[in-house]
Amino acid sequence: MRTVNGIEFFHYPFDGGPSLAWGVRVDGVDLRAHTAWATRELWRPELEDQFEDQERESAELIWRQHDGLAVVDVAEPPFLRTAGRIPLLGCPCGIPRCWPLTARVETSPVTVTWSAFRQTERERWGDLPVGPFVFGRTAYEAALSSPAALTADPPAPVPAGLGV
Repeated sequence: MRTVNGIEFFHYPFDGGPSLAWGVRVDGVDLRAHTAWATRELWRPELEDQFEDQERESAELIWRQHDGLAVVDVAEPPFLRTAGRIPLLGCPCGIPRCWPLTARVETSPVTVTWSAFRQTERERWGDLPVGPFVFGRTAYEAALSSPAALTADPPAPVPAGLGV
């Protein structure tokens, strides 16, 4: 049997204004961090020789390549879809379809599974080395129904060694 992952949903202020974004933690780690580590080597050919301070600036770009999804209608977040491919993260620019991270969602009466993570603007990358994540359906639905309300975007500082 697969290990069941922990899931947390939260809202945080988006872009310094009154708008909110959906955030996600899997096993206590922001989904943006999982994605940054998974795409680091995929970015390497695109980012070589792009920045004056190569290590720091490429690490910043990779770490901040995604943001949460805008809370347009809290009653209908995309995470409620029970099958198919859904967006889990969006672009920091706020345009919903600009840079989405998607995953295949499969549900059973007992679990919700996220797998086959893809960056839709980089189809050549294929499935990213993230997950699959299997959540207990009851815990998933409970986390989704009462997301924590944070006062700031919670990602940690850019970790050393992430850049190209």
